[in-house]
Amino acid sequence: MINAQTVLESTFGYPSFRAPQKDIIDTLVAGGDALVLMPTGGGKSLCYQIPALVRDGCGIVVSPLIALMQDQVDALRQLGVKASYLNSTLSLDEAHNIEQALLAGQLDLLYVAPERLKQERMLNLIKRSSIALFAIDEAHCVSQWGHDFRADYLQLGILHEQFPEIPRIALTATADARTRKEIVNRLDLGGARQFVSGFDRPNIAYTIGLKHNPKQQLQQFLTEQHAHDAGIIYCLSRKKTEDIAFWLQGQGFNALPYHAGLDAKIRANHQARFLREESVIIVATVAFGMGIDKPDVRFVAHLDLPKTVESYYQETGRAGRDGLPANAWMIYGLQDVIKLRQMMESSEGSEEHKRAEQHRLNAMLGLCEITTCRRQALLDYFDDELDQPCGNCDTCLKPVPTWDGTQAARMALSACYRTEQRFGVNYLVDVLRGADIDKIKHNNHHQLSTYGVGSELDNNQWRSVFRQLVARGYLSVDLERFGALRLEEKCRPLLRGEEHIELRKDVKQQDAKRTTKSQLPVDIDVALWETLRNCRRELADEQGVPPYVIFHDSTLQEMCVTMPQSLPEFSQLSGVGARKLDKYGAVFLSAINKHLAA
Repeated sequence: MINAQTVLESTFGYPSFRAPQKDIIDTLVAGGDALVLMPTGGGKSLCYQIPALVRDGCGIVVSPLIALMQDQVDALRQLGVKASYLNSTLSLDEAHNIEQALLAGQLDLLYVAPERLKQERMLNLIKRSSIALFAIDEAHCVSQWGHDFRADYLQLGILHEQFPEIPRIALTATADARTRKEIVNRLDLGGARQFVSGFDRPNIAYTIGLKHNPKQQLQQFLTEQHAHDAGIIYCLSRKKTEDIAFWLQGQGFNALPYHAGLDAKIRANHQARFLREESVIIVATVAFGMGIDKPDVRFVAHLDLPKTVESYYQETGRAGRDGLPANAWMIYGLQDVIKLRQMMESSEGSEEHKRAEQHRLNAMLGLCEITTCRRQALLDYFDDELDQPCGNCDTCLKPVPTWDGTQAARMALSACYRTEQRFGVNYLVDVLRGADIDKIKHNNHHQLSTYGVGSELDNNQWRSVFRQLVARGYLSVDLERFGALRLEEKCRPLLRGEEHIELRKDVKQQDAKRTTKSQLPVDIDVALWETLRNCRRELADEQGVPPYVIFHDSTLQEMCVTMPQSLPEFSQLSGVGARKLDKYGAVFLSAINKHLAA
C-alpha cells in the first residue's frame, strides 16, 4: 500500500499535511468513518482524495452540482489522477465507457450526483466494483434545518445499509450543532470520528455597513479595492441580480448575472466564464456558489441581508480560498429584515421550522449590529473561540462609536405602544418628530404625549434606533399588519427604567472603509507576475481548463519570489507535484529566464 505522505508530495506537490488532515486520512485508510467540518480552503478534498489513492479500488464522491464536476475532474487529471464523473451531461456511450472503466478498476475517483447514486442500476454497478470509500461532499445538504437542503441527500443512508464495510466520509464547511446532529443521524454516522478544525478564515476582512445608496456604495468598493478582481455579488431577488449585473457592465466591469430563472445554457456559460476567465464578477442569488473551487475570488459582496449566519459564512467563505487577502463586504437595511420575514412567513415549513428560522435571522441581525469584533462573534456562533479581537474586520480597524440611547429607545417603545402597535417605522418616526400630516391627525395621534418629543433626532437617526431595537429583540415586525412594530417582553425593564442601552452611531460606509487592497506582496516583480499569468492563461486556453487548474496564484507568487533556475528547484514550489513538474516545469522556467535576460 502506497504511503499517504508520498501521495501528498509526489501527486499534489505539498510537503506536509495541515491539521487535522493526517488524522482524517489515517482514519479512512484504516477503514473507519469520519465527519469533517473544515473551513472553505482548508483542504477538505485531500481528506478523501488521498485515501482513495492509497486504498484499493475507486473512491466514489457524492457531489450535488453537476456543473462543477467537470472542473474538479479536470484538476485531478492535471495531477495524473484517473478521475471521471457520471452525470446527465454524458452520452450513453460515454457513460457506458466510464462504467466499464469502473468495473475494470481503471479509476481512482468517480464523481456522482446524489440522485444517480440512489438508483438501483448505480447501486448494482457499485456492488460489482472495487470501492475504496464513499465521500459525501457538502454534507450539510442532508439537513432540513440547513441552508442548502437537497432532498436527494436524504437517501444517502442507503450507503451504510448496503455497503457497511466501505468507509464513508461526510464533509462540510458550515454546520452548527443542530445541523451536525442531523448529518450524523441521516447518514448513519453514529460511529464516525468527528473532526472540527475550526471556522476561522483569517485572510478574509469582514465589513458590514448600512444601505444608503447601494449602487454608489458598491461602485466605490469595487473601484477602490477590486477594480480588476474576480468576485461574487449576492442579491436577494432574481430581478436585482440582472439589474446590478447590467448596471456594472455599463460602469466598465465584466459582470454576469446568475440565478435559477435563467436558461440552463446561459447559467452554464456564465459559470464557465467565471471559472475559466480572470476578473469576472458574478452577480447571483444563493443559487450560485456551492462547491466553487475557484481559489482567486478576491471578494464576496452582499447587497441584501443573508437569512442566517450559516448562509453568510458559507457565501463569504468562497472568497480567498488560496489563503491570500480577500474581502467580505455587505450592506443591509431594515427593509431586508422585513422582506426576509415575509418570505419565512409565506413558506410551507412547520411552525417549529419558522421559529428556528426566525431565531437564525435574529442571530444574523445581531452580527450586523455588534460593536465588538465581528470575527469573534461569527466564530462564537459555531462554538469556536478567538482569544483576541481579529484586527481584520471593520469594527476592529475602526472601533464603532456608541451613544447612550436609553431615553431615545424609551421614546420609540412608548410611541409604538401608544399607537397600539399598528404602525411601521416611518409613521412612528413622523409621530416622534411631530410631523404635520393628515394621517396622524385622523388617528388623533397628534394628541399623544409622545407626539413631537423626538424632534432632536432626524429621520435617519430614528430609523437607526428602531432598527437596533428590532435587531436586539426589543421590537418585532408584525407581518400580518404590513410591517407594524410590536413590543416584545424584553422591553419591559428598559421601559421601567431598570435598564440602560448603548446604541451604535451609524456612519456612512466610506467613513469606515477598509483601505487595504488585495494587492501583490511588495517584494514581487510585477512584470514577471504578469508574464507568468500570461503563460498560465495560454496553457489553460489550449486545454480548455480554468487557469487555476494549472497553478494557483500563490504558486505563481512563489515563483516570482524564489525565481527557480532548474527543475529540482521548481519541484520545491508548493503545489508542484511530479506530473505538473513534468508538464509545466520547463515552460515556466523558460518564461522566468527570458524575463531575467530581458
